[in-house]
Amino acid sequence: MTISNEVVATHPFLKALYEDDYYPDQVLDRGREILLRLCERIEAERPADLAALYVLTHAATEEFNDLEAAFDEAGSEIETVAREEIGEQFWFIAHAYGFADADSEELISGRNW
Repeated sequence: MTISNEVVATHPFLKALYEDDYYPDQVLDRGREILLRLCERIEAERPADLAALYVLTHAATEEFNDLEAAFDEAGSEIETVAREEIGEQFWFIAHAYGFADADSEELISGRNW
């Protein structure tokens, strides 16, 4: 599926992390794919309210939880800088799809990182 939201389609997901050699690109690529799949799900399912959006973001957060092991294996981790950047990406997505009232902490409430 192609992302139809132009703001999202051109957004450089995880840019700050790609610019830091501490974070391996191959793992960041997997994180970027998680975020793009989240966008695709939002466009396909069109959540009617915040509760429905949170179901989707929580599923994507679980995928990031699983990705933490890949960071560890590559000699990196999801630490403060990465946590903030990933959280900001979820917030960006929520706002890009019209959920301006989304709570940034609730979007990623199931995180282990």
